[in-house]
Amino acid sequence: MMRTTEGKKETLKRGLLPRHIMFMAMAGMIGTGIFKGSGDTLNIAGPSVTIAYLICGLILFIVMVALAELAIAYPGMNIQHLMHKAFGFRVSIMVGWLYWINWMLVTIVEILAAGSFLQYWFPHAPLWVLAGLCGLFIVGINLFQVSLYGEFEFWFAGIKIAAIIVFIILGLLILFGIIPSPANPVKNIFGYGGFFPHGFGGMIQAFLVVIFSYGGSELIGLTVTEAKDVEHVLPKVIKSVVSRVAMFYILPIIIICGIMPWNSVSATESSPFVQVFETVGLPGVPHLMNFVLLTAVLSAANSGIYATTRTLYAMAERGEAPSFVRKLSKSGVPLGGLALTTSFLVVGVIMAYIAPGQIINQLMSIPGFTVCLVWIAICTAELKLRPTYEQLPFFKIVGFPYMTILGIASLSAIFLSFIINSANRVGTLTSLVIMAFLVTVSFVVKQTKPAPNKNQS
Repeated sequence: MMRTTEGKKETLKRGLLPRHIMFMAMAGMIGTGIFKGSGDTLNIAGPSVTIAYLICGLILFIVMVALAELAIAYPGMNIQHLMHKAFGFRVSIMVGWLYWINWMLVTIVEILAAGSFLQYWFPHAPLWVLAGLCGLFIVGINLFQVSLYGEFEFWFAGIKIAAIIVFIILGLLILFGIIPSPANPVKNIFGYGGFFPHGFGGMIQAFLVVIFSYGGSELIGLTVTEAKDVEHVLPKVIKSVVSRVAMFYILPIIIICGIMPWNSVSATESSPFVQVFETVGLPGVPHLMNFVLLTAVLSAANSGIYATTRTLYAMAERGEAPSFVRKLSKSGVPLGGLALTTSFLVVGVIMAYIAPGQIINQLMSIPGFTVCLVWIAICTAELKLRPTYEQLPFFKIVGFPYMTILGIASLSAIFLSFIINSANRVGTLTSLVIMAFLVTVSFVVKQTKPAPNKNQS
């Protein structure tokens, strides 16, 4: 880590190892979206939500390949730098702050979800108190140097990945009758209104929470400035996206629908993963699963703190965020950005005090909008910058530019479907207000730093 002295530049420390990057990419996809949000998507679309997860997974793959291509073509640049290089200052500042808002909301949702999972054991404790304690724990972890953060995330991610694998194994044993249970898979999946109980429109409506669930995978675009050997790690991570979608989302949803009727899954009580084992009656397993889910959402919140602080740091480098967010600790932690992020976590805890029964579901709808816009920006940047590459990367998107255009068109269609759906009125209005504010900010704030070049980090 280099501290600011005469003629020296303050920089983030490169402390993330390849295994940290691999698990962080996986961890970004596994959090409240699947463990808590699956209850919402099942209530919205029934078993057909598995198709929504698959379609959005293919879109995610296009976005991730585009991002990896850009990261390899312009080493040392994260998402914020790439936006600046592709579109200039105004778009860069809008996308940067949009990405920060997205991750800020996701982090708040994760700590609130962690508090709700703790209520499984402490039903009389207020949500805001439990969420506040979880927030303090996560902020404390992020006060340490990045290598220790990566180590925490490695083990957090390992626990929840192992938990999903165990859930899948136990679920399949139950579905195939090896573990006795009253489950009737065929009737549960097809007998309560059919595979499309709310029609094709219900499946489309579920895209909002599904996109939110997948948001976070692009976190690897922020890790490139603090990663070692990223050119070799990124392709491996990207190629595993589709298999991860199948394992972490589609299989568990099929198992949940097979073991219990989709319309009996509660979206407001404990996680569907816990409800499944309560239905089957395996002693002690619901408590174990709830503990694992707690670590899972804490892991996602941990990733959120990392994303928000590093986004702010990159923006401050370009003069797009207040200079105080670049203040680093002796171990290379952006203390200024962490302080700003923590202040908004406090706001989230206060909101949980005001409306504990509604806050998680309401907040979960907004990142679906912001993730869509950020993904569109990534694909559009790849379209814009491809002609400027000094050399075409060895890892690149197939079928360019048609696959990239398909990704942009699909995300745009999903975004428009969100807006015209009256059920998303709160999220739509909030997102439009945010966008109007960011457009205004982009014209008010003046650029004080030059555009990034290929060698800047």
